[in-house]
Amino acid sequence: MQMSGYFSEITTHWRPLLGAFIGMSCGMSMVGTITSTLVPSILAETQWSQAEFAKIGGLAIFMALVFPFIGRLTDVLGVRWTALIGQATLPLIYLAYSRMDGDIGTYKLIFIVQSLMCVTTTATVYSRLAVQYVEKARGLALAIVVSGPALAGMVVGPMLNKYVEANGWRTSFETVALFTAIAGLIAFLLIPKSSGPVRGVGAPKRSAREDYPLIVRTPAFWFLLVAMALCNLPMTLLLVQLKALVMANGITGQGAGMMLFAVPFGQLVGRFVAGVAIDRYNPYVVAFATMALPSLGLFVLASPFDAPTVITAAVFFVGFAFGAEGDVVAYLVAKHFGVSIYSSVMGLLTAVMSISTAAGAWLLGWTIGTSGGFGLFLTITGFAVLIGATLLLVLGRSGGHDGLSSV
Repeated sequence: MQMSGYFSEITTHWRPLLGAFIGMSCGMSMVGTITSTLVPSILAETQWSQAEFAKIGGLAIFMALVFPFIGRLTDVLGVRWTALIGQATLPLIYLAYSRMDGDIGTYKLIFIVQSLMCVTTTATVYSRLAVQYVEKARGLALAIVVSGPALAGMVVGPMLNKYVEANGWRTSFETVALFTAIAGLIAFLLIPKSSGPVRGVGAPKRSAREDYPLIVRTPAFWFLLVAMALCNLPMTLLLVQLKALVMANGITGQGAGMMLFAVPFGQLVGRFVAGVAIDRYNPYVVAFATMALPSLGLFVLASPFDAPTVITAAVFFVGFAFGAEGDVVAYLVAKHFGVSIYSSVMGLLTAVMSISTAAGAWLLGWTIGTSGGFGLFLTITGFAVLIGATLLLVLGRSGGHDGLSSV
């Protein structure tokens, strides 16, 4: 592979990739970093219990109802207009959080609306631009697109951690709403008007009634589905519980701010390592190696070893794998199903990921209530992630191609 040709696709199609990068940076994928940073302050003021709040993540199940429709809508309308729904709604969601009272039911209601309306700003939608415009350097293009939240998190996490301590969580939500609205508008303007479905050829050739039975009859779909269900069980830790987790390991509030930097940094490294590697080496081996890594981090976090450097490394490993996941899933979906129904498949898989994340939140709430700490949850999910990563390796050895890449 010549490097000049490898990078030429990236430079040629910089505009849609930059639009997707910014869209991801200010979209739903950043909600976890923002919420995780503000949660301790919210809980301190409202007196909501840790276990009760943890279970709210289970309401993410509503996203599972929406993702298949969002995926199909993206294949039909294209990224630009589908993403606009969430770009317009998310700033209003942040404002609603800033105005809520002390009733946890109000938070739950806003969370449900967020889960239903803002998922159009996720990788299910934006990653399609990388798949649609780039072929030889697809892994790198996907890494660029999905690295947006990690890069933004490296800046926003520590800054927001200081900002909330100085100004409170309500003002913090208001400030985040303003920046989200501005960044969303820039992303919308950058995505080309010509970025319609299927490389500008038009709508998918077949109807949904024909596509979905084909998808569910494909063995690769089931390998990916089960693997992602297992690998996303601990996701709730990164979304809303990270700061509480590291503080439970004896890390101070300031040290927890550094952990908030370690996660997006790990995600960033994971995305680019996986993206470049998957373009050059066996994608299934790369998938296993990168996706199995968080199990090590989870087991370390569950262990008695609580030295700051050990905790930082463990958190980095978890972030690394969740960063790599964005490249791995998108690449394998494109490899097995092609471009025309890419987002339809991603919508189904992302729905399963949402269900898994919601189940993980309920599992976390139950294990905290039962054991009084995070250890049991970390051990269970550590084994689940290891099994899920192994399934991706088995997928490659079971035949690899399903003959759908031209679909």
